[in-house]
Amino acid sequence: MIPFSLPTDYPRFKRVNSFQELVSTPFAGGVNALCWERTLPGDFGEVVQLLGVSEGITTLDEKQLMALPVSAAGLAAIAILLEDHRQLRDHDLAPVLNCIYGYPRDENVEGVPTDVYSFHTDSATIETDTWLCTYHGAASEGLRNDQAQRRVDLPETRTKLLKLFGGEDDDAFREYLKENCYDLHYAPAQSARPFSFGVGNLWRIATDWPGSPVPPCIHRAPETLPGQSPRLLLIS
Repeated sequence: MIPFSLPTDYPRFKRVNSFQELVSTPFAGGVNALCWERTLPGDFGEVVQLLGVSEGITTLDEKQLMALPVSAAGLAAIAILLEDHRQLRDHDLAPVLNCIYGYPRDENVEGVPTDVYSFHTDSATIETDTWLCTYHGAASEGLRNDQAQRRVDLPETRTKLLKLFGGEDDDAFREYLKENCYDLHYAPAQSARPFSFGVGNLWRIATDWPGSPVPPCIHRAPETLPGQSPRLLLIS
């Protein structure tokens, strides 16, 4: 597991000190990731344990959480989960709380892996951002834009994808890459140093949308290892 350490020499990342600052700070001047660094009280591990999930992804709601027979520390953790969820909803967002044992894997070994374990950017047709917070378990991971290259721009990978496409490297091929999300996935440079988003920190990261003033933030879900505790994740 990568320890949390926000790169201090990278101008695309910026720390903020409150939820309001996280909401109101524009992505400008190259900044494409905002982090509200937090140390949260409460026992999120107890919440995960009492949920009893054993595989896949379970989406959580207030009724389910409040029904858990938790201690005072567990109740404090639930209060934070619900408050974060409420604050995002109040700003016209659509947050989801998930307990995650693992995501589906992309078995397409011929082309570009397109599951969330691959470094990727999020995309949208309108202006929007991605919000993330890991409360328990392994945290999301990020990659500096200057330490990554789109996989579709790697000659060997592009040749494989052209073979799968069965055509020329033209507009139709580029549309094929877009439709299959191949163009959203990145390979880290040999000298790249991925960083952890950390546990408890609330992030707002830039997505790939038409007219975005900054490049999207590259990130991925952490590897799911046998015997590892599940993740408790807020995403919007």
